[in-house]
Amino acid sequence: MNGAEFERDTALVTGAGSGIGKGAALRLAKGGAFVGLLGRTEDELEETLAEIRAGGGDGMVLVADVSQADQMAEAVGRLIDARKGLQIVVANAGINGTWAPIDDLKPEEFDKTIAINLRGTYLTLHHTVPFLKKTGGSIIVMSSINGTRTFTTPGATAYSATKAAQLAMVQQLALELGRHGIRINAICPGAIETEIDDNTNVRKKRQTEVPVEFPEGDIPLTGGESGTIEDIADVVAFLASDASRHVTGTPIWVDGGQSLLR
Repeated sequence: MNGAEFERDTALVTGAGSGIGKGAALRLAKGGAFVGLLGRTEDELEETLAEIRAGGGDGMVLVADVSQADQMAEAVGRLIDARKGLQIVVANAGINGTWAPIDDLKPEEFDKTIAINLRGTYLTLHHTVPFLKKTGGSIIVMSSINGTRTFTTPGATAYSATKAAQLAMVQQLALELGRHGIRINAICPGAIETEIDDNTNVRKKRQTEVPVEFPEGDIPLTGGESGTIEDIADVVAFLASDASRHVTGTPIWVDGGQSLLR
């Protein structure tokens, strides 16, 4: 799927400054979409925009914290003012947060993960759905194998809870939004080569993990090699395109079979 599949579309991608969000934004722009690049770090967003423009695409930078309602309203408003419509939303922004035993995990650490991963998803949808209702469109929520198929990451209670909740939101909203011609699906990545682990705070891992011995290479499809950002971006493009026109309320695990072993 290359060329002009999204030529007249406007997309919003949260967490577009790095990792999976950046990959999704580049892929949608390659297909012709004008991409609103939303995130907290302006210089990273500007780098993504520069790459998009170097490839012949276009977009705009939207600096906002997904957990803050006023900032999200302002950012979405700017995109709509510029483009007069919206067809694709990728709710990707998220953190791993703190992974620790439940009796050691501090309330403020739990709250931060919930605020960004879950409240952030809610606010992204809350502020974009009114515009999607006018034309129909596609929402892609970035969940995880954690909380949907696997529960073996030591101490990841808050993170897994947000990822499970995201999938529940997707399935609930597939029914609510279907009458408006809006599809909503979840991508559940496994191990992907990104820098999100740099933002993970792990404490007392040995107190929460259950030691197991995995077969050699616990990602069967690749012999243990992690997936790539492009592996996720291509599934984003599929779910954003007419090729998935009859797909909604569906999780797609992009993990090379990893979660079936865990």
